[in-house]
Amino acid sequence: MDLLHNTVQPYDWGSRTLLPDLMGVPPTGAPQAELWMGAHPAAPSRVSRGGVLAPLDRVVAAHPEGELGAVTVRRFGPRLPFLLKLLAAEAPLSVQVHPDLAQAQAGFAREDALGVPLDAPHRNYRDDQHKPEMIVALTPFRGLCGFRSAADAARLLDSLAVPALRPYVETLRGVPEPLALAEVFRAFLRPPAGLLDAVARALADAAAGPDEARLAAYDAVARAHPGDAGLLSALMLRQVELSPGEALFLGAGVPHAYLSGLGVEIMASSDNVLRCGLTSKHVDAEELARVVRFGAPPARVLTPREEEGEEVYPAPVDDFRLSRYLLRAGGPRRRVTVDAPQILLCTAGKVTVSSGSGERLAIGPGQAVYVPAGAETALEGVGTAFRATTGTAERSG
Repeated sequence: MDLLHNTVQPYDWGSRTLLPDLMGVPPTGAPQAELWMGAHPAAPSRVSRGGVLAPLDRVVAAHPEGELGAVTVRRFGPRLPFLLKLLAAEAPLSVQVHPDLAQAQAGFAREDALGVPLDAPHRNYRDDQHKPEMIVALTPFRGLCGFRSAADAARLLDSLAVPALRPYVETLRGVPEPLALAEVFRAFLRPPAGLLDAVARALADAAAGPDEARLAAYDAVARAHPGDAGLLSALMLRQVELSPGEALFLGAGVPHAYLSGLGVEIMASSDNVLRCGLTSKHVDAEELARVVRFGAPPARVLTPREEEGEEVYPAPVDDFRLSRYLLRAGGPRRRVTVDAPQILLCTAGKVTVSSGSGERLAIGPGQAVYVPAGAETALEGVGTAFRATTGTAERSG
């Protein structure tokens, strides 16, 4: 097993305090948005090999079956199929959706055939993988996720009293759902001149009045991204608030945007993101229309189910499996040996990870350990440990 040396991503929307507070280190003054743990080639974790820090993706590539196990290699190829993160949002992220596996494979092949470079700003598909993801709140966490009903969206738009919104309200009330949602959403990607400013003014007025609680989040979006058409897409999405320990699973085609808070995020290791707005990056309205699922049910807030002392967050994919252990003084030693790779992350207290050979690594909040497939491993201590592995993992022994 190896202590991971991880990269912090300084995206503009990141919090300046949430990650430093968790890890007990002084803030740098710059945004610290995401701490990546895994083997994603854009920012792989590093592990010590012969006294030298080596990127985990290269370690895996050198001995895929030894690191990942035969089952993982057969199912996902010679790569770590998940990426674990600590995500700390202070400002709204972009409104985005992810393709399903068939869409990703077709889109990747199509753009390859057209000769679009992998690093081109207008490329939609960086790989041929889907990107389901899950976020577990460590602090109160707010986001937008999934479409409102057509009737609810009409009520919200109507309450802003912006005359230019009237045709969209009528569509939402007069056209069957989900056709109405699709028509309005597509129109909002290219709004007429003046509409964004009028909506932003109306939100500022409403957020200062009796509707403050209902509309403050959208007013914050408007202030953080002035003149961005993503504001209109955001208005069509449901607000979601997570308490610490609660989670959201986000499948293909579901538009979403995180707004604020600290959480543990896990996802399939992919770069396939189609953005609807609240970003300076490429927005492909036509491809979005193909990928977004307008009839999808709203995402449900999830709580973990207990399995012999392990709290498992259910996810309908096998790219990843996320769980946590709440370790207490005098509690049992938790054996976590499986036939798949895993990353063990401490988010509170002090956790000791031990191996069958007697090696022991003590980790504190924000520190993580990588464990190859089949390595005998156990957890103990006083604190909280999140455990990331594949959905195909089976306990060994």
